[in-house]
Amino acid sequence: MSGPNTQVVLRLEGVGRMHGSGAAEVSALHEVDLTVHAGEFLAVMGPSGSGKSTLLALAGGLDRPTAGRVLVEGVPLDGLSRRRLADVRRRSVGYVFQDYNLIPALTAAENIALPRELDGASTRTARQEALAALAELGIGELADRFPDGMSGGQQQRVAIARALIGERRLVLADEPTGALDSATGEAVLGVLRARCDTGAAAVMVTHDPAHAAWADRVVFLRDGRITDQSVQQRIEVAR
Repeated sequence: MSGPNTQVVLRLEGVGRMHGSGAAEVSALHEVDLTVHAGEFLAVMGPSGSGKSTLLALAGGLDRPTAGRVLVEGVPLDGLSRRRLADVRRRSVGYVFQDYNLIPALTAAENIALPRELDGASTRTARQEALAALAELGIGELADRFPDGMSGGQQQRVAIARALIGERRLVLADEPTGALDSATGEAVLGVLRARCDTGAAAVMVTHDPAHAAWADRVVFLRDGRITDQSVQQRIEVAR
């Protein structure tokens, strides 16, 4: 981080997630405590099945813990109605899915603008913001293209642009560079780093140590538990 910041954007308190029941019960996460501050870029690493994607889903309110609680900007997600939870996810949390989750019937710009329109922004304002997000990721020419006319890497960058639009304070990214070549992946990481520098918090799941090097802190998961974490020298974004 560029300097100390005590404002907590995300907090997990004793969070656990069980799947199944009885003899088939499996612990995906177990007693996880985690705090992420404004301006912080956190990387989460660990082997397959360690609970990384489960942690992101709980942090973003896409799933509910079976133990403990999750707070986003001080708001406990477990106490919210389905409608209020959807409002928090739309306004406060940007989520980059591994499978992109773009709406096939909408263009790139329309996919990106949709959350802002649902929040009450005018169509014109939402489109302008969407175009700016596309330009930031170097894909402004895709604005009016539909998902089935894009490569996997292009869809990935559109999904990242959708997660960054608006004033969202928490960005959650599940392997955001997985479909990208190394140069484009580095550019995307620079965009995430720059967003943290403006006061957002980002949590990124990655298997690549070179990508984790962009983060301020790396947390390691194994068998649903945090086994280690390290604070590291940050990479400066070229300006």
